[in-house]
Amino acid sequence: MRFAPTAGKLVLLAVLAGGFPTFRLNRPYQGFHDAVFVDIPRGASTYTIAGMLADAGVVPSRWDFLLARLVKRGRVLQAGEYRFNQPASPVEVLDRLARGDIFFYELVVPEGKNIFEIAASVEDLGLFKASQFLAAARNPKLIRDLDPLAPSLEGYLYPDTYRLSRHTTPDDLCRRMTTKFREAWATSRMPNEDVHKTVTLASLVEKESKLPEDRFKIAAVFKNRLRIGMKLDCDPTAIYAALLEGRYHGVIHRSDLDSDDPYNTYRHSGLPPGPIASPSLASIRAVEAPAHIDALYFVLRPGGSGAHEFSSNSAAHEAAAARFRRARKK
Repeated sequence: MRFAPTAGKLVLLAVLAGGFPTFRLNRPYQGFHDAVFVDIPRGASTYTIAGMLADAGVVPSRWDFLLARLVKRGRVLQAGEYRFNQPASPVEVLDRLARGDIFFYELVVPEGKNIFEIAASVEDLGLFKASQFLAAARNPKLIRDLDPLAPSLEGYLYPDTYRLSRHTTPDDLCRRMTTKFREAWATSRMPNEDVHKTVTLASLVEKESKLPEDRFKIAAVFKNRLRIGMKLDCDPTAIYAALLEGRYHGVIHRSDLDSDDPYNTYRHSGLPPGPIASPSLASIRAVEAPAHIDALYFVLRPGGSGAHEFSSNSAAHEAAAARFRRARKK
């Protein structure tokens, strides 16, 4: 004879009244070998959830979980995917569902990372392959509404921490990251600014800046150079060009600076075709409101502080660069 859910509760009450051992509800159980996932849909009844947990070997039987639910009635069970990899009692399982202790991957995307680095981080999580993420980041359908001039979503994958499920696809992740970008852009000081040019320049500022206070000065240097038609001579653009060609291995060579790739600002004046990394909101704001200086050059100061020295002529810059080289040799 098959009991309906209501009848099952009556049976449980009778068993409980008969002195069913309470230790059963607190006894750890594991009816599975490897980790198992239970994806509880929204609106699922306790009876359905109990069956799913029993079928997965998380609890000894449907009735054990229903009894735990009866003892701890009033708790709201949260929908979502749960991962079980060790023994747990029916009460502990119920507590996890009530807390909403769902399983997720955590993807941390720091400021200044490019699509290749983000793709590698995703693959390290074991969610999907780097090549699948790169394909999504170059999907014309995802790019079209964001920046028709961009060759990829580079620069628009907003740096943040993302919680991902096993069901997250590369397209899903790219949409979430670009949505975050749109939200950040809406809070910028000049939301009507040319998005493509601003984000492209902000990505250069992001890669060159070591200290927050230098962002506005570096943005000013680049804007001053653009205004007079002077090449940007930005090392990170040469590196990015080498990355696109699959020949960058951690060191800039003379051949990288001489490359005719359109991203290489040592060979081409003006901005590169698109961003080279994901800039922070701080770098975007630095481009929108750069410092009021006439500098055309910058180089790291000796001492390892990360601060830059800014110069308005080549002679002063060469002297600053020489000081840095001497300090580095020591």
